[in-house]
Amino acid sequence: MTNRGRTAFALTVLFAINAMNFYDRNILGVVTEPIRKQWGLTDTQLGALTTAFTLLYAAVGLPLGALTDKRRRTGILAAGVFVWSLFTAATGLVANYGQMFAVRLGVGVGEASCAPAATSLIGDLFPAAKRARALAVFMMGLPLGIAFSSAITGFVTQRFNGNWRPAFFIACIPGLICAAASLFMTEPARGASELHDIGAQKRAGHPFKLVLSIPTMWWLIISGALHNFNMYAIGAFLIPFLMRYHGMKISGAGWVQAIVYGLCGVPGLLVGGYLGDSLIKRRASGRLLVGTVAMVISAPLVFLSLGEPKGNVTMFAVLIGVGIGSMYAYYSTVYSTVHDVVEPSLRGTAMALYFFAMYVLGASLGPLVTGFFSDRFTRSAALVGGVSDGAPAALEPFKGAGLHSAMYIIPILISLLAIVLFAGSRTVGRDVENLHAWMRQTAAPATSDGAEALRVPAAR
Repeated sequence: MTNRGRTAFALTVLFAINAMNFYDRNILGVVTEPIRKQWGLTDTQLGALTTAFTLLYAAVGLPLGALTDKRRRTGILAAGVFVWSLFTAATGLVANYGQMFAVRLGVGVGEASCAPAATSLIGDLFPAAKRARALAVFMMGLPLGIAFSSAITGFVTQRFNGNWRPAFFIACIPGLICAAASLFMTEPARGASELHDIGAQKRAGHPFKLVLSIPTMWWLIISGALHNFNMYAIGAFLIPFLMRYHGMKISGAGWVQAIVYGLCGVPGLLVGGYLGDSLIKRRASGRLLVGTVAMVISAPLVFLSLGEPKGNVTMFAVLIGVGIGSMYAYYSTVYSTVHDVVEPSLRGTAMALYFFAMYVLGASLGPLVTGFFSDRFTRSAALVGGVSDGAPAALEPFKGAGLHSAMYIIPILISLLAIVLFAGSRTVGRDVENLHAWMRQTAAPATSDGAEALRVPAAR
């Protein structure tokens, strides 16, 4: 196999692994309503399932990120995919909320291996000038994985008369195939695609302190927390919102989520990656400015979608679909920016720190906070409706209105995210210049075949 063929194969496998990562993660959000009704759970308890998953994911991700900078990344990926696929199947066997809680922690341990190892591999497989597009292909696994998960899980659950367990068994099989395929990827040398041949060298100092000494990384970390809060709140409660507020059945709601939360993300990723790679050639802040504009487009559309009346699913789907699609440009622009400001031997650590904040401060809080406010607004709506009984059966008619009110936190935080990305665009030029100055001092220019550099214009 040629070098180009090996690179294409690796990117294909990494895409498939990322797709299964989000396929498995999304199943719980699709079957939220049948699980809630079967076990009599509150929205806060449902949100806590995702919170526990993401907290452990973030905690385990830190040592795995450090390990990624020292050990063979393809082996780490294979082990991680194997573990989370088995725990996904085990989810279909749980008998109560406590067991579900424990098994989802196991899924989180396995999935924590994916992002640091995969993005580190892409950083060494593709030169900086093509990196945003390569990361966009990798991140297409997110919307496509969610799309297939939403459609297939909704269909299977309805086909089995509301039995949510078979959906978890089905997801295990392609995951095990991906685990085996990852063992056949070629492990690239660290720094192989950089202009300066520095290999595995890094600056002197503790890895975490080195990453956090880069001003742009702080803005990216804050942005990650805001973005993941929104994405995980949507993922946890979009289908319940469609079922409660708009009166849809689980299969139909699954198809709507597959389109607006899944497929609409594909053009957002591709356009974001293309524009990011194009603008970075003219100005150092190009990628983050693309991300900023995407959030400016997204916030009002998501806000307007929530204002659509009950039953008007088509206009709701159009507005929120375009809004969520714009949000996906975040991944191809921000992930590639991490590689622009951090040397190759620290990228696994950098992504682990970034993901730690994304999940601890963002993903873990999104479903929990949204669920908490949903319960609060549900009780308020019940009191307004003359119902003071707090029993689940008495509150059921008001749960749609409660969740609807809670969802308005999302467009507010998207607007704040735009401000944070713009702030990051003010510091990224200097940080890229500092990295390249250190690389020039550390090693002579590389002579690898066709290596393309990121020649960043003066910061502005």
